[in-house]
Amino acid sequence: MRVALCSTYDLGRQPFGLAEPAAWLRRAGFPVACHDLAREPKGEAALATADLVAFHLPMHTATRLAVAVARRLRAARAGLPLLFYGLYAPRCAATLEALAPPVVVIGGEVEQALVEAVTGLAAGAAPPSPRTLLERLTLLTPDRRDLPPLACYPALRLPDGSARVVGYTEASRGCKHRCRHCPVVPVYDGRVRLIDAAVVGADIAQQVAAGAQHITFGDPDFFNAPDHALAIARNLAAAHPGLTFDATIKVSHLLAHPRAVAELAACGCLFITSAFESFEATVLDRLAKQHTVADLAAAVAVGRRVGVTITPTFVPFTPWTTLAGVVALFEQVAALDLVAAVAPVQYTLRLLLPPGSLLLDDPACARLAGPLDEGALVHPWRHPQPALDRLQRRLTEAVVAGSRAGFSRPLLYARLRALVEEAAGRGGSEPVRQARTAVPFLEEPWFC
Repeated sequence: MRVALCSTYDLGRQPFGLAEPAAWLRRAGFPVACHDLAREPKGEAALATADLVAFHLPMHTATRLAVAVARRLRAARAGLPLLFYGLYAPRCAATLEALAPPVVVIGGEVEQALVEAVTGLAAGAAPPSPRTLLERLTLLTPDRRDLPPLACYPALRLPDGSARVVGYTEASRGCKHRCRHCPVVPVYDGRVRLIDAAVVGADIAQQVAAGAQHITFGDPDFFNAPDHALAIARNLAAAHPGLTFDATIKVSHLLAHPRAVAELAACGCLFITSAFESFEATVLDRLAKQHTVADLAAAVAVGRRVGVTITPTFVPFTPWTTLAGVVALFEQVAALDLVAAVAPVQYTLRLLLPPGSLLLDDPACARLAGPLDEGALVHPWRHPQPALDRLQRRLTEAVVAGSRAGFSRPLLYARLRALVEEAAGRGGSEPVRQARTAVPFLEEPWFC
């Protein structure tokens, strides 16, 4: 059985979620072709020769795109087995199974189950029921042989304007925390699965050999297991002097482990992405973020003391957001000198309520949410104050236009802040006078 593994969007990174299953399936004797449809213009046409197509669904955007591709495949080849795996697969099982059989849906630690499902389908067995598995697996070194070259993916941009080729790997999966809007929680529910340090090291080494000059660690939180993370970082620094990296770390973990952050810096960490989400206490409480507004400035200070940029991400528009809170977001980004560190898209993001969102258990949220929109794969919601929905749309339009025009982050920030202050009936703020970005950043910013 010829297997096609497909990624429709993976945040501009070479997909670990294809390379790892490819290693398992090839070890089991199956011919496998990996297709990153975000980077291969003719990738979808290549699926015509596959006997089974498996889609990796790590996030909402990837899922929507995959469903569209799967529907086209189903229309052209009615009996083609389709398999969906990743964080979003179990929560969207009803939509995926409606594509008509044979369909397989797997979540969690998927590699062994994926091999078993393909083996069964090849033997003519019926597709298994949707399932989520958290068995501890011993992962293999990802097999990246037929993925697009790393140079085809967005680069790391440094303050001097130079660029570095970026590789991507993972040192763990799952998360010990239960933030209520996070897609990891419905699958892992507070559990973490570590990836053997030798496997991570081998994956880094093969990417360095392929031209990587910087590595992004895509763990939901690199400090879910700080000792494991530090061992990985030490090994990276020892094996590849001059190689830099970035990681994602929760605010509360930055504050709990400042010495570990300093050691990351010594090992080559350039920046840390951290989900600040909001400068409104009510929003942080609803999302169960386990940090306070005051903690955000403290987290920035932890990074600055050791020369590591903290790159915040936000969910500025939620059912509990106030106009004052949006104003505070822009004020605090400037006050903390984060204008260059925040990707403009972060000022526009609106809370997603996908199937299975824990936030739908909150009566205050559920009252605002409509029935599932099967096309968008979300429960649509409207803010109690329509002016905030209008502001979010205006900011989104401004970011799209500014990005197309090549505006710098400071210039686009200034234009967005002017729109916010106009909505709040306030006078203009002091313009941000900064000629160029002064922090390292990835050319394709992180968002869901």
